[in-house]
Amino acid sequence: MPVFSLLALVAYSVSLALIIPGLLRKNSAWRRLAILSAVIALVCHAVALEGRLFPDDSSGQNLSLLNVGSLVSLMICTVMTIVASKNRGWLLLPIVYAFALINLAFATFVPNEYITHLETTPGMMVHIGLSLFSYATLIIAALYALQLAWIDYLLKNKKLVFSADMPPLMGIERKMFHITQVGVVLLTLTLCTGLFYLHNMFSMENIDKAVLSIVAWFVYIILLWGHYHEGWRGRRVVWFNVAGAALLTLAYFGSRVIQQLAG
Repeated sequence: MPVFSLLALVAYSVSLALIIPGLLRKNSAWRRLAILSAVIALVCHAVALEGRLFPDDSSGQNLSLLNVGSLVSLMICTVMTIVASKNRGWLLLPIVYAFALINLAFATFVPNEYITHLETTPGMMVHIGLSLFSYATLIIAALYALQLAWIDYLLKNKKLVFSADMPPLMGIERKMFHITQVGVVLLTLTLCTGLFYLHNMFSMENIDKAVLSIVAWFVYIILLWGHYHEGWRGRRVVWFNVAGAALLTLAYFGSRVIQQLAG
């Protein structure tokens, strides 16, 4: 579906071009147009990705590295667009839309194929679905953590210009931990289904994914324990959140990158 991919790329670009003046000028008309353009981009992105994940010329699903990355970015953009439609989270939109645009461009123009047959293994389908949702959720939590660190830095250096668009630190931190809790529950289910359905979870080809995912789970558990039992706040929780997201990124994509480079 190259036509829909191109339409999505154009719509993402238009939305990005509208978001910046919408933030600087606090113009609601710019913002409405940005959201409308983003919705068009998301619809076209979904249609294009459906054609790539389920190719007509072969049975099975094309779960290549670039396609999975594009799917994750679509999920993140959908959630953040819904948040932005309620006049929140606008500071994160340029990051997530640019991320989606780059992912979709690579998935569209760079040849990539990794055919699987999930219809023969429903348990694997559940496991992959949970892993995608958990990863997308925890990446959103990491974005909130970075936003928290940025605003905290501006406050400490007296560079922050207060406006209605600037969310309070406590509100950002609270949302970050709520999202992290949801992500940890999903990650726990992902690991449990992996143990149950993946008989080769700790084989040589999967050991790096399993170990990194488990280490990331422990990082998040320590983060939540430290916050709710020891009162951790500030930079420490930001570092733990970003470290967990980085470990999951290595677990989900690192080995695939190495395999494709080696191949």
